[in-house]
Amino acid sequence: MLRVIGAQSVDDLFAVIPKGQRLRGALPLPGPLSETELMDHLRELGAVNQPQSRDRDMLVFAGAGCHPHAIPAAVSTLAGRSEFYTAYTPYQPELSQGTLLSIFEFQTMVCELLGMEVANASMYDGASGAAEAILMARRLTRRRKAVVAASLHPAYRRTCATYLAGMEDPGEAIVSVPWTSAGTLDLEALQRALDKDTAAVVVQSPSFLGVIEDLGPVCEAAHAAGALVVAVCTEPLALALLKPPGESGADIAVAEGIGLAGPPSMGGPGVGLFAVQGKKAVRAMPGRIVGQTTDSTGRPGFVLTLATREQHIRREKATSNICTNHGLMALRFTIHLALLGRTGFVELARANLAKAAFARQLLCGLDGVEPAFGGPFFNELALRVPGGDADALVARAVTRNVVPGVALGRFYPELRDTLLVSVNETHREGDIRRLAKSFKTIG
Repeated sequence: MLRVIGAQSVDDLFAVIPKGQRLRGALPLPGPLSETELMDHLRELGAVNQPQSRDRDMLVFAGAGCHPHAIPAAVSTLAGRSEFYTAYTPYQPELSQGTLLSIFEFQTMVCELLGMEVANASMYDGASGAAEAILMARRLTRRRKAVVAASLHPAYRRTCATYLAGMEDPGEAIVSVPWTSAGTLDLEALQRALDKDTAAVVVQSPSFLGVIEDLGPVCEAAHAAGALVVAVCTEPLALALLKPPGESGADIAVAEGIGLAGPPSMGGPGVGLFAVQGKKAVRAMPGRIVGQTTDSTGRPGFVLTLATREQHIRREKATSNICTNHGLMALRFTIHLALLGRTGFVELARANLAKAAFARQLLCGLDGVEPAFGGPFFNELALRVPGGDADALVARAVTRNVVPGVALGRFYPELRDTLLVSVNETHREGDIRRLAKSFKTIG
């Protein structure tokens, strides 16, 4: 094989990688485990988690970018059918019409949800989708810098930084813009950060602080500077009640849909939603797109219309080398939304909003508890807690079998006194009252 391609050795295949960056020797991995040892190790890891379960008398109000919802049993039943469960990448359309149809429906729902024109067949997750959106904006604008809201999910910000760190001449790759006292993006600081080298403005709504952003002014400022807007959403259920990012002027919309596809798990998987506006943007999109066509007899059919991965075209022409379609997760997301329908989707969102509003009223009635920000919220709220130490409050509440939220000091030192509380339709009135009791000091 080396002789046919004109290489002298396997090392020649890696000549483009600088010698200092090549791995020498074995990977620093531990030795192998027997099956019994491995299962014991996995059980130990799993025991570290404290899942939401009334059977175990544990209530969880942690969201912070991973928002669990009630998944109907029909989702697992339908997604577990053999034609879906064992399906592989649909390269042969004549054998893959069912899978291609489900992906096409997924793309359609993502476009409707985000208010965009074209969606791809999903990304790994929302974080990698946000990073890919910045790379896409760089390709379209021929610029380098990304102006990122400080209220973007910290894991998303780290993922974007990791992607850009490997780019040639990254320059001032990422510039952070702070939030106001309301928790919304500081538009004056945004204006100062924008310049002729800005490729994208990345903003999340509802933000990691739980605050809903008005994307309109952000889009106006970015477009005036020649930059594109990447709108991120980790709770797509909120879009049932909010104006979709496409209607606000966003150029690229990214979201994480795993909360509507399945329960949180130990690090994965996810289902990244990714959609764009305009024909020019389609060719610069990562991943692939399923399109509808007709066969030789005029019957409707589905095919992979666009696949710009390194598997399909020359590596240097690929828009992404590590994108994928999480087929089963995307299918589960699609089935759930189809079961809900438009009316059910809105009703579910209103139930989440009502329960979050009740939780805020109840919790803010406690001594020393107050909203951290004045901006509007959906089903997650940031609260300043008595004593000024959210970590200590969490530690106390866990002894009462309640995880009251996520202490934000681990992400933002200035928010050491702030707890991010997430409420959804699975929480009953009694659960929220138990949450309020857990805020009180244990004698």
